[in-house]
Amino acid sequence: MFLEMHFKSKELKRAVTVSVLIPDALACANQSFRTLWLLHGLSDDQNGWMRYTSIERYANEHRLAVVMPGVERCWYTNTAYEANYFDFVARELPTFCRGLFRGMSEKREDNLVAGLSMGGYGALKLALTCPEQYGACISLSGSLDITRRGRPCNLKEWQSIFGYDLESPLQLEGSEHDLFALAARNQTEGKPFPRLYLWCGTEDTLMEVNRRFDHHLTALGVPHVFETSEGDHSWRWWDMHIQDGLQYALKEQ
Repeated sequence: MFLEMHFKSKELKRAVTVSVLIPDALACANQSFRTLWLLHGLSDDQNGWMRYTSIERYANEHRLAVVMPGVERCWYTNTAYEANYFDFVARELPTFCRGLFRGMSEKREDNLVAGLSMGGYGALKLALTCPEQYGACISLSGSLDITRRGRPCNLKEWQSIFGYDLESPLQLEGSEHDLFALAARNQTEGKPFPRLYLWCGTEDTLMEVNRRFDHHLTALGVPHVFETSEGDHSWRWWDMHIQDGLQYALKEQ
């Protein structure tokens, strides 16, 4: 079952569009089921995963519901222009979906978050900020270091999202938007880490930052898997490696 939902978000103060997959075997069963919260990249929307990958087939194989929100170019952040995209994806959307689909489990181990590029950043931001909510996290070609790599969009757009006078992206370092700082904080505080899977292609311009994040997690002693292979920043590779990520995330579950 594939649904496209349109509703007004309280956090965003406007109408939103969310695509949802519920495998037929789950839609007809009176039991709880796992959910994959699947995030799009900077230049895509909630339809990208459906258009360019076989995510529906993978969802059926793993008996997963899949929720794909459309969030524009928000960086999964409560923005300076008062659109709370992080709270929408982390809190409002799960509550809304579980109210509609009674079988969606609230258990940590039954919820996965994944994304590509900007969505890879968003998936890790959710997993590290709310580790009690997600049993696993998958990042594909993630844009993982917004403080050191620099701005991937124009200055005015960046300022409107993060609210800083951003002559330098280093002003974000150590903030709630910094994945490196979030990982270090969680390790220091003894918080549980979701099962982490990262992949990036060797021809991808984001390879360097993914390697640095891998080294950072290793230095912290955080268990994770980081895989590399041939590949660039394109759907061919994301379709291939979301399968690997799901296999790892759902192993022994």
